[in-house]
Amino acid sequence: MTHSFALHIPDAGLEPEPLAPEQIVSGNPEVTGKVVWESPDGRQIRGIWQITPGVVTDTEADELFVVISGSATIEIAEGPTLTVGPGDMAVLRAGDRTTWTVHETLRKAYAINL
Repeated sequence: MTHSFALHIPDAGLEPEPLAPEQIVSGNPEVTGKVVWESPDGRQIRGIWQITPGVVTDTEADELFVVISGSATIEIAEGPTLTVGPGDMAVLRAGDRTTWTVHETLRKAYAINL
């Protein structure tokens, strides 16, 4: 996108973003998402991401996100455990190894810096 814009996050259409099988710890979580803006150099990304209940692992980028709906517990290896729900903002550091336990389908708006 080249112009400023507004987007109603709860209703935004999302596309499948399959998880790697080794990321799934338990359940059958499904991920969808949408990049709504990316810098010309690809180092800044803004978007919407959603995951259904289950437990998954990830290695994080430098990210700030706000939960729109749902809830999860995010365990950070050698760090805190975060409990997030609607209206919560969280910051993850690049390289954080996380385990996400998603209790209710979680939708978030995010800003990632690579």
